[in-house]
Amino acid sequence: MTEFGINPLVADELTSPSYKSRVELYRNYIYLILHFPAFKHSHKKEDAKQEVDFIIGKNFLITARYDTIDAIEKFSKIVEVNTILDRGLGENHTGFIFFGILKEIYQSLQNELEYVENWLSQIEEDIFAGKEKEMVVSLSQASRILLNFKKSTDFHKEALNSLDVLGKKIFDEHFSYHVNRVLDEYQKVIHSIRNNTDSVTELRETNNSLLTTKQNEVMKVLTIVAFIALPLTIIASILQVDFVSRPIVGHPNDFWITVLVFVALGILMYAYFRYKKWL
Repeated sequence: MTEFGINPLVADELTSPSYKSRVELYRNYIYLILHFPAFKHSHKKEDAKQEVDFIIGKNFLITARYDTIDAIEKFSKIVEVNTILDRGLGENHTGFIFFGILKEIYQSLQNELEYVENWLSQIEEDIFAGKEKEMVVSLSQASRILLNFKKSTDFHKEALNSLDVLGKKIFDEHFSYHVNRVLDEYQKVIHSIRNNTDSVTELRETNNSLLTTKQNEVMKVLTIVAFIALPLTIIASILQVDFVSRPIVGHPNDFWITVLVFVALGILMYAYFRYKKWL
């Protein structure tokens, strides 16, 4: 804070994670908070997203992280190697380094979305392999991951557009060129999220249709069994009737009268069900 003239409120915020992403302009730097979805690259199992705080000055760049972020570690090694080999980075202002970090993070998100895409391909194979019931949980997990990706990256476009406007007040006009390049990487991530989300929706509908078809087949078999058992049950019930001690005792056609009563009641019930459009 003392070395780079950081506002005490900003310095205090760097000590703990923030709940919302935002971008703010100060006298000689831009303060940016971005949240990124964490799926495969998180080193904390309980976290669904990772936060990176950036303080972007003309001659300095400060990052605050609360988890090990592989993309930033990878970029730092690239910078270290280029420095050792004295190759440079092509440009020397911190804005360029900042965009290099963002580009590396977005590329890592695309790699994770490719993993999700491959996972969905495996889910599709399992669905048509007769594992519809097991895939209900897998589809829900994939949908949850994609929802987290969407929620975490929704603010990024607004933040990058604001960064384009605010960056011109500290850096030169070339700053917008880098913003647009990062926006291109961001759009690739959003496109992958939408494609995978559409795939999950289609797979869920297909899986539900197959599950419903299987359930209908089971119900059809049970209905046939019940239909076969019903007349047998009726015959058995009639044969168990004691016509000697019943009101129609002594009637010469007491058995057939009982059968006709059963048939008449069945016809009436069938007609009523047809009237109610239950059949």
